[in-house]
Amino acid sequence: MKNFSTVGRRLAGAALFVVASAVSAAPLVCEFRPDAPDRHLVVKGDTLWDIAGVFLRKPWCWPTVWGMNRDEIANPHWIYPGQIIWFDRATGRLRLGEPLSGGLNDPATQKLQPRVRTEGLGKDAVPSIPAGVIEPFLTQPLIIEDDELKGAPRIVATQEGRVFLGKGDKAYVRGDLGGNSAFQVFRPGTPLKDPVTKQVIGYEAFYLGTLKLQAEAKAGSDVHTFSVDSAAQEMGKGDQLRAVPPMPMQNYAPHPPAQAVDARVVAIYGGVTHAGQNQIVSINRGKLDGLDVGAVLQLYHAGRTVSDSTAGKGWFGRAQQVRLPDEEVGSLFIFRTFKHISYGLIMQVTAPVEVGDVARSPE
Repeated sequence: MKNFSTVGRRLAGAALFVVASAVSAAPLVCEFRPDAPDRHLVVKGDTLWDIAGVFLRKPWCWPTVWGMNRDEIANPHWIYPGQIIWFDRATGRLRLGEPLSGGLNDPATQKLQPRVRTEGLGKDAVPSIPAGVIEPFLTQPLIIEDDELKGAPRIVATQEGRVFLGKGDKAYVRGDLGGNSAFQVFRPGTPLKDPVTKQVIGYEAFYLGTLKLQAEAKAGSDVHTFSVDSAAQEMGKGDQLRAVPPMPMQNYAPHPPAQAVDARVVAIYGGVTHAGQNQIVSINRGKLDGLDVGAVLQLYHAGRTVSDSTAGKGWFGRAQQVRLPDEEVGSLFIFRTFKHISYGLIMQVTAPVEVGDVARSPE
């Protein structure tokens, strides 16, 4: 972060603000950083998460210290580059102001709060998180649970018997289109195993591209004609179709889950063994387990079980086993949920995240 300055008198210690969250009945304690500045000049490239990190120990607390209700949190068009974020130390809240032609305005003389712009609505508004990182994951990667693609339309033949299809090629599809004309093409792939139960809980399908309907099946035939609109990977016979979903709302308000969540990292997207900031992981909890878009979890390395050589011998002369405490390593922002699996964006981390790491409700 840059372009922030400190003015005025500092208060001793870090300010604490306790309030009921706008999206959860559980009270939250949001602690300000001891080195928090009195103001921050918003610049292009900032996110609300970044700005909150200048002031707060836990950046996801920002809706709380703004004192915002659910409607205000849902409105993404309220803060822009060039505005000033003020730290009101007396109330433990953040306030929003505008720079004046003669310099910076005084927060004591202006009503400083989020508000909607009527011109250029949303064009340059500061996003909650780095949305560009997760955009491809909002509609493309697909978690398959409970045979969800069973009975889905599928490619049964290709143009001129080709093994693989590319952009512009024809594909012949069999199945119920449900009145849709644009489809994504998937191939069931990597099994996802629960790190605790070791059971397969779903599959991460490979996204192959998109098809557009050219002609529906005519009388006497049950095969539809499609053309390949885009090809991310080679597609062919047997690959399955899913109607292109609408692009979801691009604003995300961080909040704790509505109920206690204790999850594990199932996989790191891309098949790597370790993940850092702004990488995607899947966890073994979803919307039926109390997670929704915007939920924030804390990430931990699970505590190892070690032998206590300082204690006396246990049964059969064996050294006693003790479990070390979990070590917090960062935070996870949930941006897409399935039934019992979710995608999360890793935010601040102090150590690489691994499969099997713990993801729990914030404390």
